[in-house]
Amino acid sequence: MIAGIMELTLYAPWVHSLKEKRMVVKGICGKAAAKFNISVAEVGSHDLHQTLTIGVACVTSDAAHCDSILDNVLRFIENNTEAEVVKVERAKENISWVK
Repeated sequence: MIAGIMELTLYAPWVHSLKEKRMVVKGICGKAAAKFNISVAEVGSHDLHQTLTIGVACVTSDAAHCDSILDNVLRFIENNTEAEVVKVERAKENISWVK
């Protein structure tokens, strides 16, 4: 089993309140989760109005499929928000259960 994670930092200069930020984050997370069947959440920068930090996680049986999912999620987010992606961190881990 392969677990893939990605942390995205986005900059949204037009956001001037935490309420506006919540609306942007909720839209991005909801659309991405529904389209790709992944887990998505705001994972940082909670008190900064214009900085959004979003975490993405997926689990699959193949490393190439994991990379493909994370690539597609990144492209989807870049194409479906006016916020600029300023930082991307990715990792994947092969997980095996020992009995």
